[in-house]
Amino acid sequence: MTAPDKPAHADGGTHVPSPADPLHRHEPLPWHHPKPPEEDPDAPERIRRILASPSYREAIEDGDFLRADHTRGARLQLDYLKPELALREHGIEHTVVAFGSTRLVEPSAAQAHVDALRAQTAAQPDNDGLRRQLATAKRILQKSAYYDVAREFGAIASRAGRHARGGQLVVMTGGGPGIMEAANRGAHDTGTESVGLNIRLPHEQYPNPYITPELCFRFHYFAMRKLHFLLRARALVAFPGGYGTLDELFGTLTLVQTRSIAPVPVVLVGEAYWRRAVDFAYLADEGVIDHEDLSLFWYAETAQDIWDGILAWYEAAGKPLLEPDGTDD
Repeated sequence: MTAPDKPAHADGGTHVPSPADPLHRHEPLPWHHPKPPEEDPDAPERIRRILASPSYREAIEDGDFLRADHTRGARLQLDYLKPELALREHGIEHTVVAFGSTRLVEPSAAQAHVDALRAQTAAQPDNDGLRRQLATAKRILQKSAYYDVAREFGAIASRAGRHARGGQLVVMTGGGPGIMEAANRGAHDTGTESVGLNIRLPHEQYPNPYITPELCFRFHYFAMRKLHFLLRARALVAFPGGYGTLDELFGTLTLVQTRSIAPVPVVLVGEAYWRRAVDFAYLADEGVIDHEDLSLFWYAETAQDIWDGILAWYEAAGKPLLEPDGTDD
């Protein structure tokens, strides 16, 4: 077969054209400009309506489409995938999860609130509402010591977590104030990164300032947030809290009870609080849980007690949490 003729030049060589510009052309293509009004006076208005139509928006730029009921499946996938990829990128494979009330602020803030309410109550001694608020504030002040415990625990776990088997163990919280802030703050005190999983709510909220910025995520779905709490969890530490804390605690206990997930250490901080908040022994005596389910958790009071208990749990399981040459201080 004869080779096709090549373009000839005066010097007898072959002309190789310069590479085309990746974006721009010297001559525009027909669709680079709308139909001119000289050809159809109604064309500009028709084009304007087409470009303004929701159907013309790309799917990823169409907020109404993305928020519709029929795209919930895609939103669930994205809600899972974004933090998952970021956590992988940062090499985070193991976490210790801390929960607790957003209302258990640091002691100085709790004391300031009590002092303010005392002054208001003194000025309005017959105000029953103020007296109730003061009584509640005093109880919060008593429990504010748990803020310091959570902060110390966050520091202990973060320092020791650098020597965890299989990769660094980092603190993860719900990202809010109170106990969650304290645990993130403890990690921040040691110069260690920590994770916060916020949730989109109908009212304004802010993450606490001690989360590593690149590791603070906001979820739309509680279910995806709960999934990420447990995907990497090596322990769950529950401080005194309300509905949210109870929700996460019972969700975890149910998954462990049914062996839907491998057992993990579950620590309830503040025995006096938890024994009154939830009568686990009563549930067992009534037969709605088994007595063996009472061994799925234990109580602790101090930050060091929490950490020592977690280490002991893993030793008993034959899977030491720290490397042999690691530290548990």
